[in-house]
Amino acid sequence: MPKKKRNQPRPSTPPLYAGVILKLFKEVQRPMSRAEVIRQLRLKKRDKHIIKDLLKDLVRQGKLIRIRRGYGLAESMHCITGRLEIQRQGFGFVIPEDSRRKDVFINQRDIGEAWHGDSVVVSVLGEPKKGRNAEGRIVRILERGRKTLPAKVIKKMGDEWLCRPSDPKLAFGIICTLKEESLELKPGDIVICVPGEKMDPTMWQGEITELLGSEVDIAVQEALVKSNHNIRTRFPSGSESQAEGLPCEPSEKDFVGRRDLTEKQFVTIDGATARDFDDAVLVERLDKGYRLWVAIADVAHYVAEGTPLDKEALERGNSYYFPRSVVPMFPERLSNGLCSLNPDVKRLTMVVCMDTDESGRTRSASFCQAVIKSHARLTYTQVKQAILDRDEDARRKIEPVVPMLELAEELARKINKLRSQRGSLDFDLPEPEVFFDAAGEVSEIRPKQRSFANQLIEEFMVAANEAVAHHLIERGLPCLFRIHPHADEGKLQNLFRMLSRTDKSVVMPKEITPKKLQMLVASMRGTDKEYVVNRMLLRSMKQAKYSPENEGHFGLASEEYAHFTSPIRRYADLVVHRLLKTAISLDSDSAVKIPISGQKKLQNIANHISSRERIAMDAEREILKRVTVLFMRDKVGQSFNGVVSHITDFGFYVELKDVMAEGLIRLSSMDDDYYTYWSQREILVGERSGRAFALGQPVEVVLDEVHLERLELNFSLKSVEAAAVDYKDLIE
Repeated sequence: MPKKKRNQPRPSTPPLYAGVILKLFKEVQRPMSRAEVIRQLRLKKRDKHIIKDLLKDLVRQGKLIRIRRGYGLAESMHCITGRLEIQRQGFGFVIPEDSRRKDVFINQRDIGEAWHGDSVVVSVLGEPKKGRNAEGRIVRILERGRKTLPAKVIKKMGDEWLCRPSDPKLAFGIICTLKEESLELKPGDIVICVPGEKMDPTMWQGEITELLGSEVDIAVQEALVKSNHNIRTRFPSGSESQAEGLPCEPSEKDFVGRRDLTEKQFVTIDGATARDFDDAVLVERLDKGYRLWVAIADVAHYVAEGTPLDKEALERGNSYYFPRSVVPMFPERLSNGLCSLNPDVKRLTMVVCMDTDESGRTRSASFCQAVIKSHARLTYTQVKQAILDRDEDARRKIEPVVPMLELAEELARKINKLRSQRGSLDFDLPEPEVFFDAAGEVSEIRPKQRSFANQLIEEFMVAANEAVAHHLIERGLPCLFRIHPHADEGKLQNLFRMLSRTDKSVVMPKEITPKKLQMLVASMRGTDKEYVVNRMLLRSMKQAKYSPENEGHFGLASEEYAHFTSPIRRYADLVVHRLLKTAISLDSDSAVKIPISGQKKLQNIANHISSRERIAMDAEREILKRVTVLFMRDKVGQSFNGVVSHITDFGFYVELKDVMAEGLIRLSSMDDDYYTYWSQREILVGERSGRAFALGQPVEVVLDEVHLERLELNFSLKSVEAAAVDYKDLIE
């Protein structure tokens, strides 16, 4: 019998990490205590503290739920993690981290101590009813969405200050002390405060750390919106240092291996105030068709994956645009300099070259890394005047590029016609544009002027995006797609039902496709129902997002679509550039192979940048509301013409015609009758008089109140009798 070896080393414990524990919970299929986890993994006593820390981390991440005698797998306990979005009415929705899941409705009573923007764990309560979101209750706050809060100073209370968060979705007060006694405050100032402990259901403690300034200052309003949405306004030292270390201009060694297209007559066409130019276009005539060149700034050449600049760009996800400022995704040295396709300087680009037939349909596409030189920096207004209006003075100023631009317009109109034929949706809804006077005050808010000059660039960008997506699919390579889910079927059916009641030519189709919707929009153009159709269609649309899975783009009626054309301001485009570089290197059998991101990694990136895009949209909407409310403050008592833009059971919203602003007429302010909301017909009807209000109906209103804190404009009808119509006229 062999003797036992003395001092034989014990078998080592397998490496412990969160994935091992999650896998164990999935295999066991029931909740477990910490002792059971240790026993199941056959661990020694010395590993207990490691398990304790790992379990804590998994609870903090929302993967496990702490229960009375141990831990349970969140997904098995019908719990999901996501970001809470509270609505003005008090209820909220949790937007799941897993973008494949639907939003979860949260009743006001089930929100608990969570705030708008918090990362939370929500327990799903039963199965969702048909056509409705699942309902849930918040069981844990994983992380506060905001570590600091912008707040309005209300009044001084002894040595403390009473403040109220500037976000109307946070309905509580804060009793604040000053971090620095030197801060001089007065009621109406906007400050940054760090919230502390909760004092009661409506009050928290806090500390004021910074004074932003007066609430009527547009710059202050922009600063508080950026703070509200956690938009980073400073670049970390690492990314700044990396940017500063880049050259001012590309060097000769950067041109090696690139196609020289500097003699090609590329031009950039952007808005008059644009400072970064990431796309340039060129159109040439072929014997039987056209050649469209789209050159995009090669940001990926300067920003390698995993570097400080790349990490910061991923964190931001995109650039953020405000009326008086821009928060860029990259420092200005790149966005306005090295990667901007400024005129008469050489720039590195990724180029898509598309050959089309006479109708504008792409027959083939090729891709290359190139160096170009923009031959002109043009504005949409210049192109409109010179090419569309054929203004002689405007044509003389840009004479060398006029023939190319005329060819570009010709091709763009043909591409637009093809896109229209396949069912791509174009909503004719005005976008507001804010104008300022010399003193920095808002002077006007009016619809943004658009012409086919804008459309020309959009058509070429869509064509390039589709070509890149198609190429990556064809090569069997991964891609980060821009997907747009099918519109809400119930809302679309409601629209067709409503229209068919008053217009016998409108028939509910068996299948509601983008083409059918486009035909509906076209049939209503120029009629009194055009506004209603555009509005209701827009509300039926779901939000576009990013995904490594190709699900097509409903709004564009496109089967293959990716964002490729704006890598300076969208991280998704930078990812697609890297993937296209991989495809180009494989096609050329180059020894240098660029790593292809894995599917799980792409999914994580897609989820993150989709959420950041949503934040950017929310921030841009909020600042527009704030600027509008400030602009309307001195107009109380004035009359305005508008149209009914939205109807609810408590009143209706009116969109003004002369000013791009929207406000509410509450039913409680209408004393001529009791009104009932007919949701199936989207109208309000007076029970006694039969007077009615419907979407798109013109009305004259008086501005009664302006609330900056609640971001509200309240109107009243100048004359109910003059504004209302007989409900029979709406249903016959």
